[in-house]
Amino acid sequence: MKRIDCPEIGPRPIDEFTYGGEVRRPPQAGADTAALADYVFNRAGAPGVLREWWHHDPSGRWFVLERDTRTDTVLRSVPITEVAHAVPTR
Repeated sequence: MKRIDCPEIGPRPIDEFTYGGEVRRPPQAGADTAALADYVFNRAGAPGVLREWWHHDPSGRWFVLERDTRTDTVLRSVPITEVAHAVPTR
């Protein structure tokens, strides 16, 4: 079974996690409808190293992983101080 290293409690089975999407800069306040739709519906989708939000469901903790989507390899857990975006809400 695939495991993810939760920064809070260590390696856990992947079924304890929810994928939150790529870390991206949200649109500015007052953005028009086209900018909001672009943010919600469009992703780069190119294979490579991405920073992604993950949620550990039992602990309720959000965190960011760098993952190579070509190989599905987690490279590292990113300290929250390196991410200048708001934590997603559920």
